[in-house]
Amino acid sequence: MKSGFYKVFHGVLRKPFMWLFRVHVHGAENEPDASDGPYIICGNHTVFSDPIFLCAATKRQQPHFMAKKELFRIPLLNWLIKGLGAFPVDRNGGDVSAIKKSIAMLKDGKSVGIFPQGHRYVGVNPRKTEIRHGIGMIASRTHATILPCYLCMKDYKYKFGRRVDIIVGKPMSYEEYASQQTGTAEYAEITQKVFDRICSLGEEFLAKEKRA
Repeated sequence: MKSGFYKVFHGVLRKPFMWLFRVHVHGAENEPDASDGPYIICGNHTVFSDPIFLCAATKRQQPHFMAKKELFRIPLLNWLIKGLGAFPVDRNGGDVSAIKKSIAMLKDGKSVGIFPQGHRYVGVNPRKTEIRHGIGMIASRTHATILPCYLCMKDYKYKFGRRVDIIVGKPMSYEEYASQQTGTAEYAEITQKVFDRICSLGEEFLAKEKRA
């Protein structure tokens, strides 16, 4: 279930994009195949282009990202993120419609993308940021596989020409992240499990880089 633009992006534009923005992907083999069913891709959020970076890092399925509604008012960016499958969310509150849309898309066989932090944190270690529990609700309702990813940038900031490493972790099955809690407590626990995995991917990668 890939859009025409997404196919063009991967077939023609991906390599120049990766070279221009110095994007390096680690663990691409961990992305589920289309035959494995849809997944929820989750990552830490540092820069507005994070959804584009993750779309470049994944090619077996097309993830449809929640994006703040304000971005859809910018003409050129609006065209780009729509082409990559993004849909609007009101980040100032619990956007029930966006959560319902995500659940419906997963049940329809489409993968979705969510940033548990809810918005960008520039220059801050993800471990020290707050997270929202929408991903927990969506995962609880769909039992979808979750694909954790970590976007690694020096000093947790992006500058043009600065290397970006994307670490794609092993998929988390429902059995792995399921909670014995119910309601809000369940959503919070699932979200915390997922975000812990995301942060661990970055910490393990940085530890290896330091030893190298």
